[in-house]
Amino acid sequence: MSKIIFLGTPLFALPILKSLIEKKYNILSVFSQPPSKSKRGQNILKSPIQVFSEDLKIDVRTPLNISNEKSHIKSLNIDLGIVVAYGQLIPEEILSLSKYGFINVHASLLPKYRGSAPIQRSIINLESTTGISIMKINKKLDAGPVCNQYQIKIKDNENYLSLSKRLSILAAEKIDENIKLIMSKKIIFKEQDHSSSTYAKKIIKSEGKINWEQDAKTIIAKKNGLSPYPGIWFNFNNERYKIVEAELSTLNGEPGKVLNDQFVIGCGINSLKVVVLQRQGKLPQKAIDFLRGSKIKVGSLLSYE
Repeated sequence: MSKIIFLGTPLFALPILKSLIEKKYNILSVFSQPPSKSKRGQNILKSPIQVFSEDLKIDVRTPLNISNEKSHIKSLNIDLGIVVAYGQLIPEEILSLSKYGFINVHASLLPKYRGSAPIQRSIINLESTTGISIMKINKKLDAGPVCNQYQIKIKDNENYLSLSKRLSILAAEKIDENIKLIMSKKIIFKEQDHSSSTYAKKIIKSEGKINWEQDAKTIIAKKNGLSPYPGIWFNFNNERYKIVEAELSTLNGEPGKVLNDQFVIGCGINSLKVVVLQRQGKLPQKAIDFLRGSKIKVGSLLSYE
């Protein structure tokens, strides 16, 4: 039986690991990022992969640096390493320990959107399609040769959680056939066109600040890509307001100005209708209800500074 290790951290990786277990692959060890502290520092948060592996009594390790596990991985004499959103670059000293190398399941159609946030960036950039790439890992970030790619359409107004789930399920459905092809040496890895590569940089909280000078379609795409974290937000009277749900409106008006009692806000092109709003420290509520008792009124100018 083939000997495999799995390296992954977020929820996106979970269906792939579950699929491998259902297919009776011999998962000798699982590696995940170390537990983190909650925002208030009161709880230690384990990754979905760590929690799942512990529940199934699979050997799971959470090193700060995967190189620290070199002797353990070497002792396993593995046939293949499978990496799904692990969160660390795998150094050559580890890559060399696997008979068939390490393959990575990446959530984009490489060479587009290499990096840590391919799903979010695809949505933010209004791409119509995306997909899964299964590639062999080398020393450069997401630059190894590709064995297979699977394309899907991005649905209208689709957000990160929805698209991430669909891509994860797709990868889980396809991983078995690719492992079999790799181990039987019946697959040809094709080099990426490095001249066409783009980079999906890590999402940072400040990206959620709304610039009302942008067109409404761009702002909504950012909301979808940054949902649930960090979301998009504006300031009013030194308070932050997060737009949870929104729709495109064809009304035109001054950027950042509340145009009517339906909570339509002017943008650079067209406008944005707020459907659900969340005031800082409060629960989300319907925007129309919020507007009735709020200091924000028709004609108010919302800051993006």
